[in-house]
Amino acid sequence: MVKNSDSVYRTNIIGAGEAGVAISVDMEKSVIHKTNSLFWDTTGNDLLGATSLPRYGAFVTEEKCQLFGDVSGKKMLEIGCGSGQSLQYLGERKALELWGIDLSENQIEKTRQLLTDRGLSANLICSPMEEECGLPEDYFDFVYSIYAIGWTTDLERTFGRIACYLKKDGFFIFSWSHPIHKCVAAEENNKLVFKKNYFDESWYSVSLGESTLSLSDRKLSTYVNALAKAGFVIEQLVEESDEELMQARNNDFAKKASMLPVTFVIKARKL
Repeated sequence: MVKNSDSVYRTNIIGAGEAGVAISVDMEKSVIHKTNSLFWDTTGNDLLGATSLPRYGAFVTEEKCQLFGDVSGKKMLEIGCGSGQSLQYLGERKALELWGIDLSENQIEKTRQLLTDRGLSANLICSPMEEECGLPEDYFDFVYSIYAIGWTTDLERTFGRIACYLKKDGFFIFSWSHPIHKCVAAEENNKLVFKKNYFDESWYSVSLGESTLSLSDRKLSTYVNALAKAGFVIEQLVEESDEELMQARNNDFAKKASMLPVTFVIKARKL
């Protein structure tokens, strides 16, 4: 349900762009699932593009961080597999098994076609990441998510499900837009200004052209505490942007990234 009296400027949606005015909404899981699956079934890739390995997000890469290491012979599950480029990246590095889950049937089909064209195969499931969907438990060496975990409507339940899928001492690696980045906007004279309360985790809806999506901006502590509750220990947190990548971009967004984190990546191990 839209709360028309509660509008707020958001600096971006999940990437680097400006989103304009967002409208706060009541968090009804089924409605948000329907809204976001429709968004990705139709115009999501065209409007937001896709972030995939070896990129974790703006100015952060696997080549620099080396969070996965050697994946040959490993069983991999991607949460929010999108168009399949990350699964392709790991498949070409000799991962033993590729699995993927996504909310959008259209994204699942794109992934299947991409991998088939590259001579790869994967077990793909269309389902919200929060729900039980028949994935094997105590099975995977790695579960990962590249700029997708933030779409969940229930972070603790999602992390709990991921813990079930992993073997003991298996790794969960995920990236998302840094919550500080989501609060700060660039203005004239190279100033960065807070436009949103960092502690506000309410759900909001944004219209992009004729499409609509719904998100919540969670605090970094929310992710950390949910990981701990699910039985993970954090092994690495990446917030720094790569200096060479920022210099190559050399625009206002790169200047912002030199002053505050715009992407975060966490590597956690199942106890």
